Amino acid sequence: MAVLTDTHAHLDDEQFAGDLAAVLERALAAGVAQVVAVATTAPSSAACISLVANHLNVFATVGIHPNHAAEAAPTAWDEVAALAGKKEVVGIGETGLDRHWNYAPFPIQEDYFARHLALSRRKSKPVVIHCREADADVLRMLRAEFDRNGPIRGVMHSFVGDADMAAACLAMGLHLSFAGMLTYKNAKALREVAAKLPLDRLLVETDCPYLAPVPVRGQRNEPANVVHTAACLAGLHGITPEALAERTTRNARALFALKRGAA
Repeated sequence: MAVLTDTHAHLDDEQFAGDLAAVLERALAAGVAQVVAVATTAPSSAACISLVANHLNVFATVGIHPNHAAEAAPTAWDEVAALAGKKEVVGIGETGLDRHWNYAPFPIQEDYFARHLALSRRKSKPVVIHCREADADVLRMLRAEFDRNGPIRGVMHSFVGDADMAAACLAMGLHLSFAGMLTYKNAKALREVAAKLPLDRLLVETDCPYLAPVPVRGQRNEPANVVHTAACLAGLHGITPEALAERTTRNARALFALKRGAA
């Protein structure tokens, strides 16, 4: 069976409160050997870390999502920064910029994005980047970081950008991760972009419990469903699902330094 890694899952979401153990069992049965639990707030960061103790194949990130930046408590950032050094933590984020929603003033989002980028450098852990309807802004901040400090270790999660956006991200050292949108009928342009990207920079994810791929679109998403996105991506590259799984899992393990529980 192909071994996959779901590089972006919100396992601490309340939608998983009643059956997380079963969700992770289904993931293993589907060949998803490792899952990165991605944080969105300071409490979420602590919750993701706590999951690691009870689930051998789960890894944690810490961070404050741009849509939660304005509501963060005065001590939230210090809490995240303190947690970032823990051995259970393999990444910094989810961070980035979002112009789709109006939950946080844009200058606050930019401030927190800059903090995460700096923390990622200090801790030598990859940054997990959210970008929604803010491509130019994200690239502006990433280019400034790249120009100051060199290649950026991290991932553009749930990538939906165009070919120019992809090329710019790759040039700065980033990986690109694809979620369920890749399988959607209206995502022809995204599939065309994905088909031309180098295999050594690709990752797959669910972003669960959101963005369930075809053929389970509309249902609660979960890590097991990453097999559908991976199969789509494999087809675009003209390789077997097993070959795509091997390549993306190798990429994920290298980027996030995943060791514990490796299959």
